[in-house]
Amino acid sequence: MASPKINNIMNSESIDRSIVRLAHEILERNDGVDKLMLIGILTRGEYLAKRIQSLIEKISGTKTPIGFLDITFHRDDFRDRLVVPQVKGTAINDPIDDKIIILVDDVLFTGRTIRAAMDELNAFGRPQKIQLAVLVDRGHREIPIKADFVGKNIPTHEGEHVKVLLKEIDKNDNVLLTQSRN
Repeated sequence: MASPKINNIMNSESIDRSIVRLAHEILERNDGVDKLMLIGILTRGEYLAKRIQSLIEKISGTKTPIGFLDITFHRDDFRDRLVVPQVKGTAINDPIDDKIIILVDDVLFTGRTIRAAMDELNAFGRPQKIQLAVLVDRGHREIPIKADFVGKNIPTHEGEHVKVLLKEIDKNDNVLLTQSRN
C-alpha cells in the first residue's frame, strides 16, 4: 500500500484567525460573558478552549470559567475498541446550572463525540443552554448535531481524514487532510 497523500489545509496563522473569530462570535451571540462557561473535550478541545478563554478575557476583561470533559466511558463504541482507554479525567470545578455551556472540540465528524460529551455533562447539572464550537467541521453526521461556531468547514470524502495538530501537544499548529492511496 502506498503512503497516504497529505494536504495542509490550515497553518498556524489560519488557525489563529479562526480561533479569534470563534471568540468574537461566541461573545456576540451570547451578549457578553455573564453566563458563559467553556468546556473543552479532551484532548485537543482542552487546548482550544484555553485559547478561546484567553481571547475572551482580552476582549471582555473578564475571565470565563473553564472545564474539561473526558468522554472515554460515554462513547457508544467504548466496548468495540480493542485498546485500553487512556482516561484523563473530567475537571469541572464550577457549577454548570443555568450557564451557557460552550462545548469546544477540534473536529466535528459523526456527532457521536458531542453526544457523549452531553451525556457526561448531565452528571454535573442542568445548563441553560449548550452551544458547540469546533475548529473544523468535516461533515458526515450520523447523529443530528450541528455546530454553532465553526472555524472552517472542510467537506471530506470517504477515505479522507482530518488531523488537527496543536503546538501544546504536537509542537506546531496545522490541520492536515490525509487520504489513503490504494
